[in-house]
Amino acid sequence: MKHAARTALVLAGAGAGAAALRKLASPPSDARSGERWMAVTVNCPPTDVLPEGRPPRPLDEFGDALEITVRPAPGDRGTELAARLRGGVSPTETSLPSRLAGKDPRQEVRRALREAKSLLETGEVMQPDAPPTSREETVGGRLVGLASRRAGGEGVL
Repeated sequence: MKHAARTALVLAGAGAGAAALRKLASPPSDARSGERWMAVTVNCPPTDVLPEGRPPRPLDEFGDALEITVRPAPGDRGTELAARLRGGVSPTETSLPSRLAGKDPRQEVRRALREAKSLLETGEVMQPDAPPTSREETVGGRLVGLASRRAGGEGVL
């Protein structure tokens, strides 16, 4: 590869990386991030998702702080359960540093949606294996442990 071609390839990669970081760090332009709906697809009919008009326990704990919608999932593949915080969330609370520190209030909504899905489908909240299957004394185990601790409510690896 010639020097000019290598330089162009490196610059293109750096530009793509910078654009990806900018997109992650900045709030979306189409809507304030606190107004976004977060959703899960539950493998049961809509009548079972909100029995007696009440949401499942993990979502019910938020009280009036959440808006909740239920509708059939596309392709007759269960039910889509969606929630969002009423009144929105400030851009500071949803910034990249807040997400990494686990201080984004939407993380609790995501956790509640995952737990509600688990309760509706299995009757219990599924927990990861304890003790974990990775060993902290290995390099790979330390990396997995670090990533799991830093997940900040964003799911399980």
